[in-house]
Amino acid sequence: MSLPTSDKIVVYQIYTRLFGNLKTTNKFYGSRDENGVGKFNDINDKALTSLKKFGISHVWFTGVIEHATMTDYSAFGIPKDNPYVVKGIAGSPYAIKDYYDVNPDLAVDVPNRMKEFEALVERSHKADLKVIIDCVPNHVARQYHSDVKPKGVKDFGEEDNKNVSFDPQNNFYYLPNQAFQVPDNVPIPPGVEAFPYAENPAKATGNDVFAAKPSINDWFETIKLNYGVDYLNGRQKHFDPIPSTWLKMRDILLYWAQKGVDGFRCDMAEMVPFEFWGWVIPEVKKVYPNQIFIAEIYNPAEYHNYLFNGKFDYLYDKVGLYDSLRRLMEGHGHTGDITRVWQNESGNFSNRMLRFLENHDEHRIASTYFAKNPFYAIPAMVVSATLHTGPLMLYFGQEVGVKPTVAEGFSGEDGRTTMFDYWGVPEYQAWINGGKFDGGKLSPEQKTLRKFYQDLLKLTNTSDAIRNGAFYDLQYANGQYAGYNNAKMFTYLRHTDKQKLLIVCNFDLQNGAKTTIQVPAHAWETMGLSATGNYTLKEIFMHPETLTVEAQNGVSVELEANSVRIFEIKKVK
Repeated sequence: MSLPTSDKIVVYQIYTRLFGNLKTTNKFYGSRDENGVGKFNDINDKALTSLKKFGISHVWFTGVIEHATMTDYSAFGIPKDNPYVVKGIAGSPYAIKDYYDVNPDLAVDVPNRMKEFEALVERSHKADLKVIIDCVPNHVARQYHSDVKPKGVKDFGEEDNKNVSFDPQNNFYYLPNQAFQVPDNVPIPPGVEAFPYAENPAKATGNDVFAAKPSINDWFETIKLNYGVDYLNGRQKHFDPIPSTWLKMRDILLYWAQKGVDGFRCDMAEMVPFEFWGWVIPEVKKVYPNQIFIAEIYNPAEYHNYLFNGKFDYLYDKVGLYDSLRRLMEGHGHTGDITRVWQNESGNFSNRMLRFLENHDEHRIASTYFAKNPFYAIPAMVVSATLHTGPLMLYFGQEVGVKPTVAEGFSGEDGRTTMFDYWGVPEYQAWINGGKFDGGKLSPEQKTLRKFYQDLLKLTNTSDAIRNGAFYDLQYANGQYAGYNNAKMFTYLRHTDKQKLLIVCNFDLQNGAKTTIQVPAHAWETMGLSATGNYTLKEIFMHPETLTVEAQNGVSVELEANSVRIFEIKKVK
């Protein structure tokens, strides 16, 4: 396998336990057997081939590694988890309880669960898809214990000195002489047996809470890993000799890479020192040079650091582009924010910013907490895919307008697809169509929405200008012209020697626009074209039309509300 020739990869996030679940019970706090659970085997050749045809290059299987759960697998030699330190009946995939094992929920035959995962990796590769899984480096489940670790591997915390709050070679942070206290009001679902939870001394909680009793709003079900940073003493760094946690995490990454995993989405990467990443990523790439590392990161001031010192391949573009586009989709944003993002946050490394409108942490677009209408994503999705040459991500079901409307369990009714409980996703089940993976049960509106995404991905995957081209922002040249709404329209060029595109987006949800787009002489010349030439502009996306224009007179366009025009520019022969 080789590195992508372009950074324009398309990642499809699958919440693995929900993907193939065809049960429709959807009982509040339903058990695994009541509500059902998807399996590795459900993601079969048909499913993977369909995703490849849809335009996907990389599949991120979320929730693969074994995590804490209220479901009892003790019959298979897997220790039972205390429900007081688990969120939801199924549990959070970010509370890892064994870094060397996979989630038994996902196996048809629990003793052969790792073989079933390995077969999924093999199927994915056969479909020409790369496999990404989570790396959760900042914290583990409170009852972390590996029962299948390779010979010679020591568990996190096994050799810690628990009498001190910090030691550079400890894996955890301790609160000596204090016992852990479960937060108030931790919900125990009906039918789940509760029993006292003991932890003494208490360990610091995953979101940097150094208190014996975290709150229910903290990541109370996790414990913070120690990378040699003394948080209680001004965050002093102790990286020489190499901390034990660094070595253990390197071995874990190598273990999964050896199984054929092609990359890692690194959870809350900025809560782990960049020095660790700058050491571990080259260590992994020495053995597996084509691995990719994606950082979940929310602090633009640290972007440069984690890319260039931390050696990440790609970073989340959440607080920049996602937040700007979200405001526009909700009807109250300004397109000037898009210009600010590329100018101030990611200008010289935009090819390494992962763009998205949904993932497991964010509200679904169609939910009442966000845009309320999945079609309001059209201009925002086009901008996410075509603004620069960097990667794009979709969350499973985004393309069929998944709209959560009821509480599933621990997280309540929050406009998200549950991370913590067993559930069926009706809109996605309509696409799966009983295992045909052909969208046979989708409504006409859902089919239209999915076609928009498929057409956009096709353009993204085949357009030389979008995959490899330069970017030219035309906002500055158009703000003062009649019919051009500078707050709701966004216009730009993407161009290579082979292809020149003009992209015009109208984010106004109620009003269309009729205007003449000004393309300054400098822009024509930057594309290698004459500023006094005649050109044909052929619409190549949603509204087939061909215009003939004289460069100095601009481009007259009409746009419907909430729409996009993409024109390919060619010289008149």
